[in-house]
Amino acid sequence: MLLPRSTLSRRKVIASAATLTAAPAMFGLFASAAHGAAMPLGPSMPTHYRFKLGEFEVTNILDAGAVIDGPWPIVGHDRPQAEIEELMRQSLLPESKFQPGFTPTIVNTGKELILFDTGNGADGFVPRPHGGWLANLLDPAGFAAEQIDLVVLTHAHPDHIGGLMEGGEPLFPNARYVIGDAEFDFWSSEDRLAAAPDDNEHTSARLFATNVAPLAERISFIKPGDEVAPGIHAVEAYGHTPGHLAFHIESQGKQLFVWGDCAHHEVASLAHPEWHAFFDMDKAKGAETRRRIYDMVATDRLPVAGYHTSFPSLGFVEKKDGGYRWLPISYQLNL
Repeated sequence: MLLPRSTLSRRKVIASAATLTAAPAMFGLFASAAHGAAMPLGPSMPTHYRFKLGEFEVTNILDAGAVIDGPWPIVGHDRPQAEIEELMRQSLLPESKFQPGFTPTIVNTGKELILFDTGNGADGFVPRPHGGWLANLLDPAGFAAEQIDLVVLTHAHPDHIGGLMEGGEPLFPNARYVIGDAEFDFWSSEDRLAAAPDDNEHTSARLFATNVAPLAERISFIKPGDEVAPGIHAVEAYGHTPGHLAFHIESQGKQLFVWGDCAHHEVASLAHPEWHAFFDMDKAKGAETRRRIYDMVATDRLPVAGYHTSFPSLGFVEKKDGGYRWLPISYQLNL
């Protein structure tokens, strides 16, 4: 996901992220003023979430914590701004700021460690220090970069491929890589770099050239329906990008759907899947894909890893009022 340069610049992301605040710690009802006062500790939030899925173990890791402008026009690009702001008011959310998730997923199958998407890295959508956290948060989550056996890319936008490289070298030195063949072919074309230097397409293509193309000899190119690993299959989710893929994961009858960028906001994207998303390269196809995917996971009652939904970026989808509603997980996946 990239931001429109007209209203959603990187500078604005950094500035808005710096406004994050947290409530001070409480030290007890009867503490004296002298002993009870303390300097504020700053914001705090979990950075990984783990659960069992049959024989598999799944870990979501937070790659960014920025508060940014939106959700309009990221969602509802074809609608009046006031319409999206009213939906936010009705949903008890800020009208013009939100905190999207940027959430890579690691699946431990018992035979290999599989990473879905790599976050922002040093050059993605949310720059450090407010993003690009995956490299440093692998260890607290119990992993080392050298352990990753397979990296699966849903698509090639900078907040998904930015973490492939660190200091010009592959962050995951022992990994194989998987990407859709249509996605790789699209971004490999020199036509992508013909766009204006500050255009989203040019920015994505430039990072693709430095982060993905050098790995070509270790990449497997897949199509919808292909098996990535036992129990993990690619699902067509075109529109956001020409080769955008989602993934269906199953172990011992337990299922999870990793949908990449099928939603950019857990309220606006689902309530109105027909609203255009700014970053969808084919906006009509993106809307068609959202409705198809939402209907499938709602009908089949599948838990979803939604990359840009609020961390831990896991939930269910239900049909509601002609659209859909995101239901964040509570304890369902712990049973």
